[in-house]
Amino acid sequence: MNFPERFSNLPAHVWPRLRTLLDVYEGGGPLIQMTIGEPKHVFPAWITDVITDNAVGFNSYPPNEGSPALRAAIAAWITRRYGVPMDADANVMALNGTREGLYNAVIALCPETKNGQKPAILMPNPFYQVYMIGAISGACDPVMVNATEATGHLPDFHAVDAATLDRTVAVYICSPANPQGAVATAQYWEDLIRLAEKHDFRIFADECYSEIYRSTPPVGALQVAHQMGAELNRVVIFHSLSKRSNLPGLRSGFVASGPEAIREIKQLRNYAGSPLPLPLQAAATAVWEDEDHVIENRALYAEKFEIADRIFGNVPGYMSPEAGFFLWLPVEDDEAAAVKLWRETGVKVLPGGYLAQDVPGAENPGKKYIRAALVASKEETERGLQAIHDCLYAV
Repeated sequence: MNFPERFSNLPAHVWPRLRTLLDVYEGGGPLIQMTIGEPKHVFPAWITDVITDNAVGFNSYPPNEGSPALRAAIAAWITRRYGVPMDADANVMALNGTREGLYNAVIALCPETKNGQKPAILMPNPFYQVYMIGAISGACDPVMVNATEATGHLPDFHAVDAATLDRTVAVYICSPANPQGAVATAQYWEDLIRLAEKHDFRIFADECYSEIYRSTPPVGALQVAHQMGAELNRVVIFHSLSKRSNLPGLRSGFVASGPEAIREIKQLRNYAGSPLPLPLQAAATAVWEDEDHVIENRALYAEKFEIADRIFGNVPGYMSPEAGFFLWLPVEDDEAAAVKLWRETGVKVLPGGYLAQDVPGAENPGKKYIRAALVASKEETERGLQAIHDCLYAV
């Protein structure tokens, strides 16, 4: 039998690759897991009551685009958070996890050719893996744009050559950035929107870490587009309850944009969608309507940011993250550092190079970093961070 070739040259995925690297060794102490960005803070206890109270909904097929109540809660949250008027019917659609939306956006919104050429989709390097596979699935060339210290750990899409920009149909951008924690400013978004207007492409803004920040709420892509009077259909934002509300297992997110873009996204989902069960939609509705638990969650991360700054503040090259919940720590060799940590301390981190790829004329921008997730309890996180410091940075 024959199989498609489009995925035949994919690099090994992050997690199997990490197991291959570390599982041949014994850990040097009790396991402290700092690899995956899976929030471990307690989610609001009342969520289970909402699910139970709405359990009869398991007896019904859920609406593909999200219940009216859920879409209304999402639209109201966007307006409160970003000051952008949203119509619950025209501007938002619920997702079964944000990854679904990030993947399907290419198929729903990106043309098969542009200017008579194969389309390109630009993305930051390091990047969330679904960006690349979404581009490939949509028969587009994934083009990695390095996000390094020199570029403020956000990609400089203006440095891309004009020929590539002219066949670009979309740009993926994550702010706050995974893994670096850098935040796009209003000026960054405005410049990117102007570039998108000039070269006629869309912006897919992955804003899943937007509610985990230190002091100032990160500005949003749709927020800036609205303030500029730009065409909202050009900007598509993606959000999730996974990080904001410590609910990765709820699989609840949303996509928001202008009405024409959302119409196309809904049309694809009518045929290929996997909607969230109604009891879980009811829970998501309640969670989007509540901010108290988000404030409490943010305070827990703030304490861990302070611990990280205390432990690593004197390490050359240490970058205190503006937002998100990862540390992007400088090392000489990412795999060697990860192996050393595991064998000597029992701490597992992710080699930075596993989140990035080589690009022509430049080294993999993650090879000199490790990513450590600050998702465990404050006490366990502090033990892990101290072990990393003592193992890799102590003089």
